[in-house]
Order: sequence, then structure tokens, then C-alpha cells
Amino acid sequence: MGSRGYSCGRRVVARLPHGSDLLAGIAALADEHGMATAELRAIGALSEARLAFYDQETKAYGEFDVPGAVELVGLLGNVSRRDGATAVHAHATLAGHDGACVGGHVVPGCRVFACELMLQELVGEPLTRSYDEVTGLTLWNGL
Repeated sequence: MGSRGYSCGRRVVARLPHGSDLLAGIAALADEHGMATAELRAIGALSEARLAFYDQETKAYGEFDVPGAVELVGLLGNVSRRDGATAVHAHATLAGHDGACVGGHVVPGCRVFACELMLQELVGEPLTRSYDEVTGLTLWNGL
């Protein structure tokens, strides 16, 4: 197990634009505030949702659409760097009109109806991602 210590820096509270892509909006916010590494939390609602599940045997993501408008019950994740660009890694729990929940890895295609979020900057050496042979995932380096 590897680890690295960070100090908490600025905290940004924001509301993403209606109709924007969830991941692109978070990345743009991190870039706007110069946050290379951050913790992410959000709630809200999505007019369209697309998630994925990682199959550990095949080492591939299977993407799926979540039908209808949904509540964004919770979004947890982080911001780091990959190939010189901002990388947002987030997992969401979504609830439909009947309260039934579904969750997974957030992928492009989630359209914001309303989203209130917080980015907590982590001050220290920026976290970067690269391919990990063992898992087949793009994970943090140096930990």
C-alpha cells in the first residue's frame, strides 16, 4: 500500500450549468480554479444519465444508460491529472421516481438538470494517473 500526505487548500462551491455534461463541467471548474488534485462531492438531478461497471475478469467497462430523469443522490470522486489533462474520476448513486437506486462509474453523457458541488483542493504534489498492468485500470502513480 502506498500513500502520500496532503494539506487542504481552498474549497470551491459551485452550481453546474443546466444542460451541461457532468464530467466536463467538473473538469472545467477544476481548471478554472487551478486545482490539479481535489476531492469531489455533489448532489442534484440529471436529465440523462450514463454509468459504467468495470468487469474485473475481462478488464473492460460495460456502459449502460439509466432511463428517465433521476436524482443525483450522491456523487463522490476526485480530480487528478492524466496525460497532462484534468481527469475526473467519479461514482454516482442515482434514484428514479420510485426511489429505486442504481450506481456506478460516471462516464460522459450525464446531462445536468441541477447540480450543487464542492471541490476540496488537496495541496501537495499533484496526483497523476497511468495504466496499471495488474488491474487494467488507470490508477494514481507513486502510491
